[in-house]
Amino acid sequence: MEISAYKGLFEENGIALSAEQAERLEKYADMLVEYNNMVNLTAITDDEGIAVKHFLDSIYPFTLFDLPEGVSMIDVGTGAGFPSCPLKVYRGDIRLTLLDSLNKRVNFLQSLSDTIGLDAECVHGRAEEFGKKDEYRESFDIATARAVANLTDLCEYCLPFVKVGGLFVSLKGSSGSEELDKAKPAIKLLGGKTEKVVEYTLPGGDGRTLILIRKVSPTPAKYPRNAGQMKKRSLS
Repeated sequence: MEISAYKGLFEENGIALSAEQAERLEKYADMLVEYNNMVNLTAITDDEGIAVKHFLDSIYPFTLFDLPEGVSMIDVGTGAGFPSCPLKVYRGDIRLTLLDSLNKRVNFLQSLSDTIGLDAECVHGRAEEFGKKDEYRESFDIATARAVANLTDLCEYCLPFVKVGGLFVSLKGSSGSEELDKAKPAIKLLGGKTEKVVEYTLPGGDGRTLILIRKVSPTPAKYPRNAGQMKKRSLS
């Protein structure tokens, strides 16, 4: 997709991209398609799909609430860098950490960060392990994740990374509100409180749900549990 088309798409949705930002997103798309031939990063490889369902879908929800300057953010299970890498292109002030359990994806993210100038810390590891490490636990203003698991499990993976007073920003599909109802006991147990829920649609009609969960008290030390324990006994 040409730079002018990126700018036009975002302007139609109330977001002003500079030519330089659009150029970096274009390079991101090229790298995504290229690496996808070697590593399974995404099923969406057409220009418009990448622009709308990856880039706009990553940036737009973060315009629906106040995102302060210079926040520290960890993207948990980030995969090919969504939502935080497109957001970092748009908001260069964010201090970004990318966490993923597959080393091949982390290698892509490091190459992406170096090529388009994200200055991101790219970390290979599992959320349930890193959420207990002193240098990561309750160390971030924001943790985010885009639809990598059900909301109950996502809260257990992500809230341990968030400072008291910070936010877990969950980007879900059209069933997000239903997941939120099931996740309420877990949110309370893990030190969170639901602050805002926004339902919206992408160009093309796909439904999305933005869920903001404020960290109001420390997460008990036993969380996050390992994947086996989580599967055996859900917090919902």
